[in-house]
Amino acid sequence: MMLIPEESVKYNDLTMLELLNQLDGFDSRGDVKVILATNKIESLDPALLRPGRIDRKIEFPLPDIKTRRRIFQIHTSRMTLAEDVNLEEFVMTKDEFSGADIKAICTEAGLLALRERRMKVTHVDFKKAKEKVMFKKKEGVPEGLYM
Repeated sequence: MMLIPEESVKYNDLTMLELLNQLDGFDSRGDVKVILATNKIESLDPALLRPGRIDRKIEFPLPDIKTRRRIFQIHTSRMTLAEDVNLEEFVMTKDEFSGADIKAICTEAGLLALRERRMKVTHVDFKKAKEKVMFKKKEGVPEGLYM
């Protein structure tokens, strides 16, 4: 069943109301901890963010160069990389990669090699994977959805 936008708004409103009711239903004994996560805080309902509902907000910035390098190392550690692979090119790029972006790039590069029945992942695989991941990110395709 396809929802028309009006119905979609109704369901979003109902979901938000239920979430707010559930959050308000916890007593202050401290037995329950609720952790919420988003990468689009500006799109959240202000009622959800008011004091008393969400007590702490912790921002996780994009990884710095050292952290990006380590994330690439982690996600390529089990891959057989061709000699032409230069991960530093991707580590040092001006593109803003989250840890999830880096994981997606490594996964997609590996899938490209597998689709071509190659045992080694090449630099070209990483370049194509980066383009695909950044395109999906710009277009708003959900992470983890490989097309």
